[in-house]
Amino acid sequence: MPQPNPEKCLVSACLTGLCTRYDGRSKPSPPCLRQLENRNWIPVCPEQLGGLPTPRTAADLVGGDGHEVLAGRAVVINRAGLDVSDNFIRGARQCLAIARARQIKTAYLKAGSPSCGLTPQIGVTAALLQQHGCKIIEF
Repeated sequence: MPQPNPEKCLVSACLTGLCTRYDGRSKPSPPCLRQLENRNWIPVCPEQLGGLPTPRTAADLVGGDGHEVLAGRAVVINRAGLDVSDNFIRGARQCLAIARARQIKTAYLKAGSPSCGLTPQIGVTAALLQQHGCKIIEF
């Protein structure tokens, strides 16, 4: 039986099976999809929202984590050597704007991502959402 007011959340689009990964492939997470069954969710891809194409060159956090990128003390460099920090910050801000507009307090995000991950270090989007009180659940 459906809940009358299901929880609203953000979810990394790649976890839902959308082809938004850097390599343009789909990699759905069945455990995440099970968690989303009784929730209203909005798929987001911070890299796409920040203006990067799919597929795109993989990128890494350099000099710190997502908090440090947001503070201007670290960068996101793609594997071609280009600084894509502005794209990652723009995408994170777009995700935050969606969360605020929909009064979302929880995000299900992709582990290991320089945008969404909590591990091995927190990504740019995860950091910004966390700074604004959003609970991050990593898959």
